[in-house]
Amino acid sequence: MLTRRLMLAAGATLASAAVAIRAQAAQPVPDRTSTPAEEESFRRYLDGVRAEARRRGISPAVLDRALAPIRINWKVIYYDRHQPEAGAHKLTWEQYRARIVNDGRIARGREQLARHRALLERVQTRYGVPPGIIIGLWGLESDYGQAMGHFNVVEAVATLAWEGRRGTYFRKQLMDCLTILQRGDIRPEQMMGSWAGAMGQTQFMPDCFLQYAVDFDGDGRRDLWTSFADVFASTANNLAAEGWKATQYWGGAVRLPVSFSPELIGRGVRRPAGEWARMGVVSASGRAVLPEAVAASVVRPGEPGGEAFLVSATNFRSLRAYNPSDYYALCIGLLADRIAA
Repeated sequence: MLTRRLMLAAGATLASAAVAIRAQAAQPVPDRTSTPAEEESFRRYLDGVRAEARRRGISPAVLDRALAPIRINWKVIYYDRHQPEAGAHKLTWEQYRARIVNDGRIARGREQLARHRALLERVQTRYGVPPGIIIGLWGLESDYGQAMGHFNVVEAVATLAWEGRRGTYFRKQLMDCLTILQRGDIRPEQMMGSWAGAMGQTQFMPDCFLQYAVDFDGDGRRDLWTSFADVFASTANNLAAEGWKATQYWGGAVRLPVSFSPELIGRGVRRPAGEWARMGVVSASGRAVLPEAVAASVVRPGEPGGEAFLVSATNFRSLRAYNPSDYYALCIGLLADRIAA
């Protein structure tokens, strides 16, 4: 399944969407001009899109404004075809953590938490997701709104749909973009994001936008680009819909007994937190990581003998639903702890 973030295997290959977006912006991309035949093919493809969209109730005015200005974006195709292969440029857990959970991001996160605390507490009351988790995820996805991507999302997903390698998936994303525009949440020229269509301050793909985005500020639009209320609430709604429980937390660092069996490590092994404690799994901070009855797993993202974490089976899964990577989910939790400390 493709994720909302850049369509990459995010956990091992890239530290964050913000890092990837900035790296892409600095990367030289070969020039490419469309041939007349390619331009005609693209126009014919968009004619088919227009016809389908009209049947779905998208107005001609919206279609003209969204589709008339766009062209084949060869940078998008280049990035899609030059993603790191599985295992390429892989970061170790220690490298990944150092890149994400650093003093600068923590300091900026604390500033943002102080600035938006009242709003974040209202979001927490509604959705049950703590402010630190929302701030941590925001920091990973766009460096607190500083790196949202510079591609016209309609043009990007239309290009990938036309190119065809994942045509069915991106045609759906294109239709969802047009639905968002029809609903008036954003204007086409403001719908900016990554080369793969992830958009806004917490990088929602168009289908995720339609499923999870909310109008928390009450202005009639779901604005994930400029409305902090909508950004925070939509992110929390996403996590809550994926099972986040307000009565739990994500987990925390633990020390394992010398005799601890490697077969017990991994998200597939779930036991009550109290049972892990009776087996000698001890909080590294001295404070209980999770209530005794909470189903939990022990994960070790690095090498044998390295850091270990006891994680809530429910809330850790919720974080991984946002991005299916243990590295990613752990760093959100660690950032949240440091920011909220």
